[in-house]
Amino acid sequence: MSNRRAVFVVGSGRSGTSAMSGTLRTLGVHVPQPEVVANRTNPKGFGEPRWVVDLHDELLGRSHVTVSDARPRAGEDAALAAQDPAVRERVAQWLGAKFAGEDGEPVDEIVVKDPRTSWFVDLWADSAHACDATASYITMLRPVTEVVGSKQKYYGKLGAHGSDRTLITRTAGWINMMLHTEATTRGQQRRFVRYVDLLSDWSTPVFALGDAFDLQALRHARPEAVEEVNRFIDPDLHRVTLTWDDVPVPSWLREIADETWAVLDAVVDPERDDADAHRTFDQLREAYADRYAEAEALVGASIAAARRDGARKARQAAREKQQATAPQQAKPYAADRVPHAVRAMVPAGVRKSVRKVLRRER
Repeated sequence: MSNRRAVFVVGSGRSGTSAMSGTLRTLGVHVPQPEVVANRTNPKGFGEPRWVVDLHDELLGRSHVTVSDARPRAGEDAALAAQDPAVRERVAQWLGAKFAGEDGEPVDEIVVKDPRTSWFVDLWADSAHACDATASYITMLRPVTEVVGSKQKYYGKLGAHGSDRTLITRTAGWINMMLHTEATTRGQQRRFVRYVDLLSDWSTPVFALGDAFDLQALRHARPEAVEEVNRFIDPDLHRVTLTWDDVPVPSWLREIADETWAVLDAVVDPERDDADAHRTFDQLREAYADRYAEAEALVGASIAAARRDGARKARQAAREKQQATAPQQAKPYAADRVPHAVRAMVPAGVRKSVRKVLRRER
């Protein structure tokens, strides 16, 4: 059996995925280079391979799916884009090259982190298998109100609507993405980790991952690497601690979110990641899809109007582009609009004199 391990950190953004990836990297699990550059939203770094983020953005663009898409069918749309044989070959080749070593030195343990990965779990599972690597998944968990609050703080509002509507959209997106992530990783080697547990005592959940996934970098962590993680993990990273009092959403949405969080929180214990929990997840996905369909039906007229408006704007833009690129034609002279029969009544000498004055010599 191969020693290769591909660890995928999944789940909603702003849930501690970067902290987990950075911890694994510090302990010796390889993050493929180059990485996304740190910025003010994540000053300690994202722990994300740039190539992976660009690939996922490309596939999401093809399928018209957003990073935290609230539509129940978003997973199906994203999966269709990932079924392209050329895409699957690209991903398998990229992953194989990273195992072979970026500096000529092969590596056995790789971590790939990007919240968008949740839409492409099957793609990466097949690519890991093609590289003779065992795939495993870490789903980071953070209460939905904190996730939504963190996105509001660092990413701003969505669109031109008020803050309350943005909160509803992001809450729905969290529910849909987390339920989809659970469904696509079910039956795989996986663990769920609370963000708060990572911040309060990182060694307990992280070294448990080393045992569960047989990660040698974690099972035989160097003392200096452990000290570096102690400096890297900062409890002050837990900067946003909102509750439902701060996140006003419809009662039915709050109820589904609470029930989703309750079962996610329970399966942190691997022994509770069982048939009963899976059945509850399925029921929640069905309930959410039903409610979403009702909401779509309610605003059906607005959706149709928006589509018509979008089509009208697209036609207008096409016309303007055509006019901008079309050869410029000289405007006709007023005399050219006079019927020929009428012009013929003007004596030839007079016509010639007029043309000369107008500098239209023939």
